[in-house]
Amino acid sequence: MGPLSARLLMQRGRPKSDRLGKIRSLDLSGLELLSEHLDPKLLCRLTQLQELDLSNNRLEALPDNLGLSHLRVLRCANNQLGDVTALCQFPKLEELSLEGNPFLTVNDNLKVSFLLPKLRKVNGKDASSTYSQVENLNRELTSRVTAHWEKFMATLGPEEEAEKTQADFVKSAVRDVRYGPESLSEFTQWRVRMISEELVASSRTQVHEADSPEKPPEAGAAHKPRARLVALKRPDDVPLSLSPSKRVCASPLAQVEGGPVAGSDDGQPLMKLEPLHFLQCHSKNNSPRDLETQLWACAFEPAFEEGATSQTVATCGGEAVCVIDCQTGIVLHKYKSSGEEFFSVAWTALMVVTQAGHKKRWSVLAAAGLRGLVRLLHVRAGFCCGVIRAHKKAIATLCFSPAHETHLFTASYDKRIILWDIGMPNQDYEFQASQLLTLDTTSIPLRLCPVASCPDARLLAGCEGGCCCWDVRLDQPQKRRVCEVEFVFSEGSEASGRRVDGLAFVNEDVVASKGSGQGTICLWSWRQTWGGRGSQSTVAVVVLARLQWSPTELAYFSLSTCPDKGIVLCGDEEGNVWLYDVSNILKQPPPLPAAPQAPTQILKWPQPWALGQAVTKTMVNTVVANASFTYLTALTDSNIVAIWGRP
Repeated sequence: MGPLSARLLMQRGRPKSDRLGKIRSLDLSGLELLSEHLDPKLLCRLTQLQELDLSNNRLEALPDNLGLSHLRVLRCANNQLGDVTALCQFPKLEELSLEGNPFLTVNDNLKVSFLLPKLRKVNGKDASSTYSQVENLNRELTSRVTAHWEKFMATLGPEEEAEKTQADFVKSAVRDVRYGPESLSEFTQWRVRMISEELVASSRTQVHEADSPEKPPEAGAAHKPRARLVALKRPDDVPLSLSPSKRVCASPLAQVEGGPVAGSDDGQPLMKLEPLHFLQCHSKNNSPRDLETQLWACAFEPAFEEGATSQTVATCGGEAVCVIDCQTGIVLHKYKSSGEEFFSVAWTALMVVTQAGHKKRWSVLAAAGLRGLVRLLHVRAGFCCGVIRAHKKAIATLCFSPAHETHLFTASYDKRIILWDIGMPNQDYEFQASQLLTLDTTSIPLRLCPVASCPDARLLAGCEGGCCCWDVRLDQPQKRRVCEVEFVFSEGSEASGRRVDGLAFVNEDVVASKGSGQGTICLWSWRQTWGGRGSQSTVAVVVLARLQWSPTELAYFSLSTCPDKGIVLCGDEEGNVWLYDVSNILKQPPPLPAAPQAPTQILKWPQPWALGQAVTKTMVNTVVANASFTYLTALTDSNIVAIWGRP
């Protein structure tokens, strides 16, 4: 195909006309067009064009000056596009198709959402969720760049040349301001550069008008509420203490808010905890300067004896899975997989028979993440003894069934939950997993929770679109199943479809969930809810109480429970740990107050030292305690594993 001609445009345009200016829809698909064939001088004559189909061509880029200011629908599927920034010339675009462009990535999807504010559909799907993610991410980057600007400007001397220092600021911001996973670094650096240049331009304008240096106009942003953004994911590596003394926090006892809860057996307040260790054991390239790798999940190893408790915790984030002794702060084992980003870990305990015929209890750690693979780790020996190619997309979370030691649930961004039987290892410690069930979801599953009273029969999942339940009984014939019941948390048209990003049983009846209402954690009764459902497919939960939590709009802070102690735990965006003595709350005579119950206690972030300064700004993504509540592990978005212990 050669250059386009006016005659061809009129032949393929609608409505039929002898004037290019009257064409509203144009189909140029399947013509083997190259980028140079799109002549801006010709196409800019399509002054009323609203719909353009360029799919199934060989386009590597779109010219910057096509002049199609009224374009509302653009189809560019199945080309060779490698950049989307030229789309900003179509400010009225509402629908866009980019499937089948192998060089475009998730970064380009985010750029599209940022560049085209009126876009409603991308690749046939609603664009609102991506818009929300980009908006929140943009706020956080703006906040971080503004803070970097203030810090940068405070270090300058009066004699330093403004032009040079401002150019240096842009370079330093692109180099030093980080947020989100490595997979989104192209987008975040792109936005950081834009935000930095806008700050510099704004500063130059202000200086010119006032004829004297002044504080940049957006400096006040540091005092605004913290940016709201969806928690994302990144990678990194090595166990290093943050404090001057190895592994021991330099801070005194953490500040504590709220009243004490029921005492422990020795008469001490149950929640009297002190910070013990702050570790950088997931640093990328073993760099002590890595305060960016986000850590996502942790789990305590099952105790070897009934009634005992474990002090060994597994943590994951970046390319590494670490196993840590909470008492000493020593990283016992570390497993790395280059190019992986681990989002979830789960333990199981198997009784294996050795070659000599002896029975031996063996802890197996499953880890999964970005690549959709489940790795079964022989922790003591320090190697991977099995890989399950579970999903084609990333695995958000996984958990072992408490009813069957070899049954593993995996939940993926492909909107499927799969139940696997990992089997027993052979004499070479190799696993052969088999697939038992596939559970279809209508949105991404974020948390998995076997029902405490019947873990072999029902599975709860907190999803992007709400809380759902499946029948997982293996004596049923269907091996692929849809959601059996959807649970909603309030009356009204907006009751369903809300993200549930925290889910755990407090005991055999009470469920703690988070995400359905901003600033609260909901306690609801499984028995009463399930018992009153009848044949309904959508059921309102029987709420027992609501717990006051951070009013943040950020998502994906995972709550956990300590059932033996009746405790609910959750981190927040300021580095705090919220603790609730649920057993005491539920003992209050009915009816419980409608207002959210205050936390029993808030453990303040103790600000450990790293690289010569206090680490003050961090998010606690996950917090988990062992069964006896003697150790508590919190994971942050700044590559810090924080371990607290009872004195």
